[in-house]
Amino acid sequence: MQSLEKRITEEGIVLPGGILKVGSFLNHQLDPQLFHEMALEFHKAFGDLAVTKILTIEASGIGIASITGLVFGCKVLFAKKSRTANLSGEFYTQEVTSYTHGNSRQIIVERQFLNADDRVLVIDDFLANGAATDGLIGICSQAKAHVVGVGIAIEKAFQPGGESLRKRGIKLLSLARIESMDAEKGIVFCKD
Repeated sequence: MQSLEKRITEEGIVLPGGILKVGSFLNHQLDPQLFHEMALEFHKAFGDLAVTKILTIEASGIGIASITGLVFGCKVLFAKKSRTANLSGEFYTQEVTSYTHGNSRQIIVERQFLNADDRVLVIDDFLANGAATDGLIGICSQAKAHVVGVGIAIEKAFQPGGESLRKRGIKLLSLARIESMDAEKGIVFCKD
């Protein structure tokens, strides 16, 4: 998606450790117009798959997922990263290791919000090693919900997450795929 690649090139900052800072438009300050364009691209790819629910993980995926849910006309559910006082009942849980934060935690979804009748589109801001995406797919598996696909804003194609999902036959659309990035040499996008 050219408009997303342009924003990454103009505003993205490559940090040590393979981190791409895109807080000015994606995961700190949000650009709803860009998110709407992204949601339309996801709808082109997955709109004919009878999606009943969008699933993401807090916090950075919520903005993109919400606008995608609006375009699809369905509910948006996000996995929480900690159990709060307002959660009750039974839960699906899955352990996820964060590439950015370098720690593991249990993600939580209340069982009442996800079931075997759901056709789920997983949406997230980044795909690197794939741990968050795998965790969300694991939650869906516990609920016996059908994952129809995965939509990602930015895939770090030099890390194994995207390739792993594709090898498993999961329909994946990454709107910007980064082949390499370096603070001095800049960001190179995949040509395919």
